[in-house]
Amino acid sequence: MSKLNAGAFEFVPGRAFVLPQKSQTPPSKPPLERPLQTEAPPPAPTITLNIGGSNTPVAPAPAPAPALQSRSTPALTPQSKPTLPPSVSASTTPLQSSSPTPPTNKVFSTERAKTDTTSIAKEVQAIADQEVLKDLFGDVKEHLNIVFIGHVDAGKSTLGGNLLYISGGVDKRTMEKYEKEAKEAGRETWYLSWALDSTPQERSKGKTVEVGRAYFETSFRRYTILDAPGHKTYVPSMISGAAQADVAILVISARKGEFETGFERGGQTREHVMLVKTAGVSKIVIVINKMDDLTVNWDKGRYTEIKDKLTPFVKSAGFNPKTDVTFIPASGYTGQNLKDRVAKSICSWNDGPSFLEHMDNMPMVDRKINAPLMMPVSEKYKDMGAIIVGKIESGHIRKGDSLTLMPNKSAVEVAAIYNEMEEEVPSAICGDNVRVRLRGVEDEDISPGFVLTSPKSPVRAVRQFEAQLAILEHKNIICAGYSAVMHVHTLSEEVTLPALLHYFDKATGRKSKKPPQFAKKGQKVVALIETTLPICVERFVDYPQLGRFTLRDEGRTIAIGKVRFLYRLVAACKLLLALVST
Repeated sequence: MSKLNAGAFEFVPGRAFVLPQKSQTPPSKPPLERPLQTEAPPPAPTITLNIGGSNTPVAPAPAPAPALQSRSTPALTPQSKPTLPPSVSASTTPLQSSSPTPPTNKVFSTERAKTDTTSIAKEVQAIADQEVLKDLFGDVKEHLNIVFIGHVDAGKSTLGGNLLYISGGVDKRTMEKYEKEAKEAGRETWYLSWALDSTPQERSKGKTVEVGRAYFETSFRRYTILDAPGHKTYVPSMISGAAQADVAILVISARKGEFETGFERGGQTREHVMLVKTAGVSKIVIVINKMDDLTVNWDKGRYTEIKDKLTPFVKSAGFNPKTDVTFIPASGYTGQNLKDRVAKSICSWNDGPSFLEHMDNMPMVDRKINAPLMMPVSEKYKDMGAIIVGKIESGHIRKGDSLTLMPNKSAVEVAAIYNEMEEEVPSAICGDNVRVRLRGVEDEDISPGFVLTSPKSPVRAVRQFEAQLAILEHKNIICAGYSAVMHVHTLSEEVTLPALLHYFDKATGRKSKKPPQFAKKGQKVVALIETTLPICVERFVDYPQLGRFTLRDEGRTIAIGKVRFLYRLVAACKLLLALVST
């Protein structure tokens, strides 16, 4: 019998054909009949990975999918629709409903992998930053740099001096000494400002010339005060102070006539708000000062009037009035509503927090602790070696580190680090205003605007870069070859615009293909900017603090801009030759 076919005849030579004998095989079981599947099977259980202890919301369960079709179901065409059993059609939901919900895709994809990986990496980075902080300092208070800005005679220095006094940054004996000296000089009401205005010129004229520095602590945080000058002559110093700040304190005088003078065209209130936004400050606290003046007397109408006029302007400057702006009425001279809330008998309508109460509870700014070290130099002097002063924009620094001073590429060593209290510390982190004594370089070889950086990933030093400019104010048109003074981080450098590359259409926002012949007020253009010597800048998308700048000319802010691309000398020459040939 053939093994391939059990029912076939067997042929053997010399024998006749015989019928095959049936094999004794066990009876086969009948096939199993499975019930008709009317619903999609439930999804497999998912595993949620939660790193860092953050409370991530649980995704809602997906809606039941439509019933599966059998193989005999015809293909769907616009003319014919599949007919389902009544039980199936009753249990399934229609595909189109009045409020469609996007289906949740459980399939692993590249886009979802990027999202999940990014969120996990951020949580891991936050934990790593906290571990670095504890490793360097232990449990320390958070640190904020605040800059006082506003029109001249708004009371910035008086407000800052009173903050130092009520928080313990200046003792009572020193303040009594200032009060006695101010009374002898015929400036009795100026004694609080002398805590920040230290030079004889500033004390005699009552005007801040250079950025004053001070330090104080509360029960929750540490603060560095940067007192910026309010006169338009000293705007470059104000820009240098704003570049080192995390939060801006805009001081407004509520006295009749003084607010209008500072806010109108030609006053410094508008320009200061625009400059701090360009410098990278994301939060602004507007202190309406001199509420105790006889012309105001804590009047709610005056407070509301100033608030209503300032809100649209700060919104146009780029601040969100709901999340980035806070209004606080106060008196810098008497100290009311600075540390403790103003009494209801004096101001019955104010229910908000005091100034220090708000500062202690406001959200903390982000710190790039594990990024490469970048510390722009704001000041330098000689004291048993070269000492530089500045704010650490990213990374951290320790005593004994071998670093690089750009753009000269000088190899230096950190000999000592001093904090705001002139105390030597072993290390400092991003956000700290410190003084660093360097070994291996002379103070004559250092200039404000240099950047102390890591030798493994140093800051870029270029002479040409491409930038996007927004022209704010200019009497004439701007053509190729225009010169102005650029302020970027702590650097002030004269620059030239060799070529205008593109302009942006106001209607569509698209970039032009051909280079424009000129640029005027209100336009946005892309231009090539050139300096005489190499300067330290970075692309705005990589390091915003080192990639945004301001152009000033004839004592006015002409334009604000951000760095888009950095060019080497050869690439810039080729670009200029291509523009000239076209």
